[in-house]
Amino acid sequence: MRILLSTLNSKYIHSNLAIRLLYALNRDIEGLDWKEFTIKEDRDEIASHCANYDIVAFSCYIWNITQTLDVCQRIKAIRPEVKILLGGPEVSYEYESVIARNEVDFIVVGEGEAVFRSFLMRFPDVHGIPGLLSKRDHQIIYLPNPKTFPMESLNDINPYQDDPLGELRNKVLYVETSRGCPYKCGFCLASLDNKVRYLNMDRIKSNLLFLMEHGRTIKFLDRTFNVKKDFTLEIFQFILDHHRPENVFQFEITADILHPDIISFIQQKVPANLFRFEIGIQTVNQQANLEVSRKQNFAKTRSIIEQVRNHVVLHLDLIVGLPLDYLQDIKFSFEEVFQLFPPELQLGFLKFLKGTPVRERYEEYNYLFDPEPPYQIIESKYLSREELYRISRLEFALEAYWNKKRLPLTLRYITQHGSIFDFLMGLGMAFSNQADEHRHTLLELFDVANQFIQTHYKNDSVLQEIFAVDYYLYAKIKPGARYLPEWPSKEKFALLEQLHLPHQKKRYMLCNLHFDLEYFTTHYQILEKPDTLLIEYTGKDLPQLIALDSEVLTQK
Repeated sequence: MRILLSTLNSKYIHSNLAIRLLYALNRDIEGLDWKEFTIKEDRDEIASHCANYDIVAFSCYIWNITQTLDVCQRIKAIRPEVKILLGGPEVSYEYESVIARNEVDFIVVGEGEAVFRSFLMRFPDVHGIPGLLSKRDHQIIYLPNPKTFPMESLNDINPYQDDPLGELRNKVLYVETSRGCPYKCGFCLASLDNKVRYLNMDRIKSNLLFLMEHGRTIKFLDRTFNVKKDFTLEIFQFILDHHRPENVFQFEITADILHPDIISFIQQKVPANLFRFEIGIQTVNQQANLEVSRKQNFAKTRSIIEQVRNHVVLHLDLIVGLPLDYLQDIKFSFEEVFQLFPPELQLGFLKFLKGTPVRERYEEYNYLFDPEPPYQIIESKYLSREELYRISRLEFALEAYWNKKRLPLTLRYITQHGSIFDFLMGLGMAFSNQADEHRHTLLELFDVANQFIQTHYKNDSVLQEIFAVDYYLYAKIKPGARYLPEWPSKEKFALLEQLHLPHQKKRYMLCNLHFDLEYFTTHYQILEKPDTLLIEYTGKDLPQLIALDSEVLTQK
């Protein structure tokens, strides 16, 4: 009997921890294989490969369930006798419509390790295994599994030991050190398992050593990594003692409970860019937080973020669509969080995941949401469709101009002179009216932004110059002169010669400004005075600002 563990990842760089664990736990069973695909691969080719097996088990999530079920249909069309087993969070709740499909034979509900083992050992007589959904004579057979998987069973397991070692360096490698979450946020599946269980520390360290040696990016799946202070500090210290220069470590952190000892450790010991913290703020509206059983002290969260911001890379999250969050509440939350200036700010839209309390109570708030994955909000009693559409345009502009580092100085300036929420929403709407969100050039992004600024901020010459600086600082290769005129060639090269700059090997941009650029880039405040923009381009590295001595310009 040939058995395949598989999944469809959203991108090639991702790795699926579940199928690796299941394979490692059952490697003694003859005929068991594992293989990952991506949702963008040809589904006929995926099905053709899978049809060579007698049993195919897929790991299912909101990002791959539609494609996975389509592949299952194609497998059955090639070889109807292949048995299809599904597992994962997307099929562990509201599973009736999935098990009813002709292409699905079995579903593992909840944690899969013990259930999958029993399935393999008892096949084909698998009816009645606790935690396994099966069918017989069109009747669904299911016995709940009251037991949680004992974490000590993973003491001898390295999930990545069967990967080709050369491929790990190009993957995001997922690690779990615990399961469960102490919080009960109504929009999150993790809230359904409030008992936090930890893996053996020696096993965690052994696996980390392996991943640090062979991989680069290591992402911890723990929903709140910093629940236990001593545990957190021990892992952090172990990483500092053994990491390699190319390693990056990502953690989901609850900021307002970050212990002072952990903060001190980060400030004193953690080198820049080694740790990446993902912090879910979701909303600043305390009423909305309480409505979804979420506890958060934003004042404390903000204080802690400011204490660690220079030591870790920050990724902050907000959610649009929570109960009691009106448009003005979302605007307030966004502007409060944006002014923390995280390198990445994600503005997500509420998704009604199967099994979550917010999905079960959707009628209470007049929610409409897409019945197809990812079950995203369409409207509610708090937000109209038009408001959600406008916020989606803001989300596009946020990603295109802030997260992609295209207008960092411009957006910093806007926060001091108006509403960053209104600016990004207006810019996003303007882009939708003039260009294609999914097919556009980099130049279109800058041209639309320039036109938007010229139209709505025509009297703000400083903003127009800052925008031009962002444009000239974005490209590694010197771009064409736009938005701000370049010095005439004769004067430009005379100054480059005077400064002994190698203009035969490198390229330079020289423009006049009416504000002190160096002061703005260090203090983010405008000091009006004549200045000159001088940027050096190598064609390989990021462009560099070159400070000019005022005496040089006076002589010129």
